[in-house]
Amino acid sequence: MTIKDLQPEFEEEVPCSACDRLSEYCVCEFITKISTKTKILILQHPQEPGVDIGTTPIIRTTFPKAIIRTGLSWPNLKKAVGAEAENARWGVLYLGSVHVENLAKDRVIFVVDKKGAPIESPGPILKRLEGIVLLDGTWSQAKTLWWRNAWLLKLPRLVLRPTRRSLYDQIRKEPRKGCLSTVETVGEVLTALEGRTDVQEFLDKPLTELISRLAQQRQKRSNVRPVRKDWRRGRAGGR
Repeated sequence: MTIKDLQPEFEEEVPCSACDRLSEYCVCEFITKISTKTKILILQHPQEPGVDIGTTPIIRTTFPKAIIRTGLSWPNLKKAVGAEAENARWGVLYLGSVHVENLAKDRVIFVVDKKGAPIESPGPILKRLEGIVLLDGTWSQAKTLWWRNAWLLKLPRLVLRPTRRSLYDQIRKEPRKGCLSTVETVGEVLTALEGRTDVQEFLDKPLTELISRLAQQRQKRSNVRPVRKDWRRGRAGGR
């Protein structure tokens, strides 16, 4: 018998085939698949996949037809979508320098010009939209995606005035008022564009569970006291 024979065998956990998360953060059992008229394209920053607080896995599982592209830049909308796509019929969500507290309170979704000012009659533009583009990543990562893809400026730019405070405030402070997680943004946009009241409810179930698990893991880590090292004796412990 060799030393190798005495060592216990540990099987590496295989991520969920649907959301690509380990069981610790897989919330697929709380997901309801949804079919929508509006197409969804997520441009994901390369550093975002695998982040425990990321919500794109929920979108991927909830909306089987959603398109997820990971990278920094694409030549144009057609390449990003992977099919023929007309710029005027796709809106891109990007808050930028817009302050939601200055937006009118009579609606949720706005179409803004290049300077970030709401246009007066957004109705016709919103009605002809067939898809939405979202930038997935941190505030700075989303900004990078915005500036690395000049073709996004050719799309109608959309800004949300959220109807509620982000659920993510429980575990992460948003950088600015009006910021939402990617999955919450999808829920708000689809509710506004399609007039559906069930989408946000379906999305909240897995999101709430994910937030609960994240909070539990952070609590566990905070309860683990670091071992003090006695530098004089070169070993762990007190005096």
